[in-house]
Amino acid sequence: MAESDWDTVTVLRKKGSAAQSKSKQAVIAAQRRGEDVETTKKWAAGQNKQHVVTKNTAKLDRETEELHHERVTLEVGKVIQKGRQDNGLTQKDLATKINEKPQVIADYESGKAIPNNQVMGKIERAIGLKLRGKEIGLPLDAVPKKK
Repeated sequence: MAESDWDTVTVLRKKGSAAQSKSKQAVIAAQRRGEDVETTKKWAAGQNKQHVVTKNTAKLDRETEELHHERVTLEVGKVIQKGRQDNGLTQKDLATKINEKPQVIADYESGKAIPNNQVMGKIERAIGLKLRGKEIGLPLDAVPKKK
């Protein structure tokens, strides 16, 4: 039981602060003592190079036709708006009904949205009009089922 003396406290030395351990002198001193020192060079450290325009960025900017996302057509936007108004729904009401944000409905109606089949399907069922394919604007019931 003599070995479990909980009262003895021994402080050998104080540790330096983080800034002292990172200084060049502290690193050199640690290397002299033979301690393992890991140093890494940070890329663009201390410089504001977060928004550097590279050759690739400029090339992408020039190729706008090939690299842009397809948007919802204005025809689809008008059909959504007509169906929503025929059912007496506001954009917020329709969004709540399909569990989406009102901004999503606004984007689809204005033609700014990138089409998502899940969202389009929800809107189709909510307003009862077809939004995809060749039968855009027809009631969902009138679209023939494929066998």
